[in-house]
Amino acid sequence: MKNLKAFLSEAEKAFDLGHRNRINFNISRYNENVPKGRQQFSDYELAREQASYIKRKAVNNLEKYLLDFEVKFKRNGGEVLWAEDAKEANELITEILKQNACKLVVKSKSMVTEEIHLNPYLEGYGIEVVETDLGEFIVQVNNEPPYHIVTPAMHKSKEDVAELFHQKLGTAPDLTPEQLTMEARRILRNKFINADAGITGANFIIADVGAVSVTENEGNARMSTSLPKVHIVIAGIERVIPSINDLSLFLPLLATAGTGQNITTYNTLFFGPKKNEEPDGPSRMYVILLDNGRTNLIASNEQKEALACIRCGACLNACPVYKNIGGHTYKTVYNGPIGSVISPFLHGFEENIHLSFATSLCGNCASVCPVLIPLDELLLRNKQYYIKNFQQPRKERLLWFAVSMVLTKRKLMNMGNKGLKNSMIKIALKNTWNKRRATLKAPSKTFNMMWKEQHKVK
Repeated sequence: MKNLKAFLSEAEKAFDLGHRNRINFNISRYNENVPKGRQQFSDYELAREQASYIKRKAVNNLEKYLLDFEVKFKRNGGEVLWAEDAKEANELITEILKQNACKLVVKSKSMVTEEIHLNPYLEGYGIEVVETDLGEFIVQVNNEPPYHIVTPAMHKSKEDVAELFHQKLGTAPDLTPEQLTMEARRILRNKFINADAGITGANFIIADVGAVSVTENEGNARMSTSLPKVHIVIAGIERVIPSINDLSLFLPLLATAGTGQNITTYNTLFFGPKKNEEPDGPSRMYVILLDNGRTNLIASNEQKEALACIRCGACLNACPVYKNIGGHTYKTVYNGPIGSVISPFLHGFEENIHLSFATSLCGNCASVCPVLIPLDELLLRNKQYYIKNFQQPRKERLLWFAVSMVLTKRKLMNMGNKGLKNSMIKIALKNTWNKRRATLKAPSKTFNMMWKEQHKVK
């Protein structure tokens, strides 16, 4: 209930016309480009079906593919570690950094590191952590979490960023976007050169060759991994795919669904630490495979297909709820429809189930998902699981008992059409529907009453 109240409060704040216009404008730019990106596929629907099949095969055989990856990656000179939860992952990363005397860490964009709250954990041990993705850098400067899975600073206008840099970094208050980017570049270049370690996530973990695939548009992940002596990858166990050949499908599909590009600008494969003949790259490379509640989804046969997600963000861009209340309202790392499905399993069912009720069930998220995850169905299954396994609040139980009593008795349904029903509707929807929409009104006669009159039935 505490999380629900906070969610409703934040949603009310976010329901601001200027905020909504900014988010919808930024999302519309993506939506304009996605149809263009789809044109690179001779049969886009077939591509989605193939990707869906491959990811589900991987999810259903996680143990095999993860062990295959571990064997191959170790053979290439890297180390593979396993973390059951966020605490263990943070401890492993901290220990690696301590062993290698690392004091400055540069990070490429990674939702998993947000999930385990890595930055504040490392800072607690005196380790400086710098986000190098421009959007992540902006939200880090403002001490806030990412707003969107793909575009962390989507909620900020160029004027917002200029003012932020002016206040926090001492720049002129009227810098252009190009000047703001160059200022971030100046700061980050110095961090890259002096960094002791680089941390990345993984878009895909490739089982048959023991490699990690990272895709990005700015090149900062490459800078984060080629200059420091240590490279740490942290990835959810669901990121595995069976074969390197699968990348020919997943890389363009991820780019198209996420941003409308034919392919993301920089696509890098890491097979392990650098070899003796290689001029750059880390001397030591570690991959940490994280569970952190993912096996809870695997144990739920009806919900585990949510792990097929490739984190393209398409469902967020399609969701009318997300576009109205924004990313920060969810108070979870993974927001939008996919976050509403998986967050209860990752971070506590009772504490996060309200997210599964924050949906219009329009199905738009499922229609754009590049791996055909039926997100609207999974949201319904979350609700059903909650109702079956958890105790609902007393007021809610009494309300639905009263509703069921009325809906199962025709005489009660036909009563109060001229005033009572409208009064009840007005009270019930006072703080929800009626705040921003025309008041609902019951007809003077129900369909049942009109049918009886027309057919002269008593």
